[in-house]
Amino acid sequence: MQKLLLLGDEAIAQGAIDSGISGIYAYPGTPSTEITEFVQNSKFAHENHIHSSWSTNEKTAMESALGMSYAGKRTMVCMKHVGLNVAADPFINSAITGANGGIIVVSADDPSMHSSQNEQDSRFFGNFAMVPILEPGNQQEAYDMVCYGYDFSEKFNIPVLMRITTRMAHSRSGVTRLTEIRKQNDLKMPSDLRQFVLLPNLAKKRYKKLLKDQLTFVAESEVSPFNKYIDGKDKSKGIIVAGIAYNYLLENYPDRVVPYPVLKIGQYPLPRTLVEKLADECDEILVIEEGYPMVEESLKGYLGRGIKVHGRLDGTLPRDGELNPNLLAVALGIPDTFGLPVPDLVVGRPPSLCSGCPHIDSYYALSETLSKLSNGRVFSDIGCYTLGALKPYEAINSCVDMGASITMAKGAADAGLIPSVAVIGDSTFTHSGMTGLLDAVNDKSPITVMILDNGTTAMTGGQDSQAFGKIEDICRGLGVEAAHIRVLKPLKKYHDENVAILKEELAYDGVSVIIPRRECIVAIDKRIREKFKNK
Repeated sequence: MQKLLLLGDEAIAQGAIDSGISGIYAYPGTPSTEITEFVQNSKFAHENHIHSSWSTNEKTAMESALGMSYAGKRTMVCMKHVGLNVAADPFINSAITGANGGIIVVSADDPSMHSSQNEQDSRFFGNFAMVPILEPGNQQEAYDMVCYGYDFSEKFNIPVLMRITTRMAHSRSGVTRLTEIRKQNDLKMPSDLRQFVLLPNLAKKRYKKLLKDQLTFVAESEVSPFNKYIDGKDKSKGIIVAGIAYNYLLENYPDRVVPYPVLKIGQYPLPRTLVEKLADECDEILVIEEGYPMVEESLKGYLGRGIKVHGRLDGTLPRDGELNPNLLAVALGIPDTFGLPVPDLVVGRPPSLCSGCPHIDSYYALSETLSKLSNGRVFSDIGCYTLGALKPYEAINSCVDMGASITMAKGAADAGLIPSVAVIGDSTFTHSGMTGLLDAVNDKSPITVMILDNGTTAMTGGQDSQAFGKIEDICRGLGVEAAHIRVLKPLKKYHDENVAILKEELAYDGVSVIIPRRECIVAIDKRIREKFKNK
């Protein structure tokens, strides 16, 4: 057996490769990005023609993976938690179509919002779709769960959701690989060629099957190797702990022996028999889970016996943010080990645009152009350029979700806020901005859209941008008049010229697109390093 030191993301990717995947589909989003990058950098994956190019967004990734599953091949689709919102339509419906080749959907949640807009918990999406959920507690489990998940998916013809968190994705541990790598599936059509046809009369039958399968999924959870009942001598409290939080629990006990009975959860639906066993034996239950209180909420009506359930809902644990051993110590009545407060001389350093970033010159030009108008006219999007909201720029006024800049600017213009400006990156534009631009063109909305083209998906590590070399053609194809598609060079020496062009387009009574184009400074450095490394 080969043992590797892997990130959680890398363990998932290696598990997928060793389980015989034929393709992985994703849009880069922290903390899920490294899963796809690991496959892209794998010599074995390349030699065995495992598809691993980036998708335009999470919805197209999910649909492509579903198509590969239709053809009988094993596939994986990866995203961060808010990306699952984008993929929700095909994801929810895939539970009804079911799978042919095994399909695992990995959603990486970000409690504490290290690089996200919210803390949403993907397990609720899994419950909503009524698909089985896997949640690893360490890197070895992450690897093993992938191998298990593909077999499960094909046995029951159902997509499987794997939910991880930032700490799992980006921490390392030793992982022992399978002794034998599974070959890729042969091409195989569904036995029922109408399986994926969700016309109402067919979908109703598929939905009834999904409902019937729920009992089977619960039965599988009861015997799952990832759901473990660990007995304890002190029955005054029982603990249900999910995923990586199990490690935080053990860290409070030097011998790693918890005195209370513990039910460790790694597979959902919840194993009803094991939960009831814990409730029968213990006076009260403490639920420890990252994210939302999903297990805790389930128990409130699940047990129906008046047993006290503690966790995030009653304040025993904080309602927001990541868990850690100190927070669990307080919940367990153990003296906390938070240590001394951080001294005032340690000053937090907020993120900032890189020195030499092309967005800096774009923002300076935009701010000067708008300087004689009232504030609050710039609707931004998600990317490293969102840092333009901070000092010294303070150049943007919104950041809601991928693609919202253009549609919010349109709505504001419809309300009478003219001029309104949208700022969006090149990769985000093709991810979710194109449809909003079409809406604006159809309504002849008086907005100016700045597509900041730095030639890469910079925020998540410099992946290829699907918009590279295509932006003007896309804008023309969507109906933007060629005369009002203007390309700028965001450099200080062109500042006055850029301001003049911006003023012209802000005065135009219709849709105009400004494309400040200069390569990302980090991408340049990376390209130069690669060039010299290959010499």
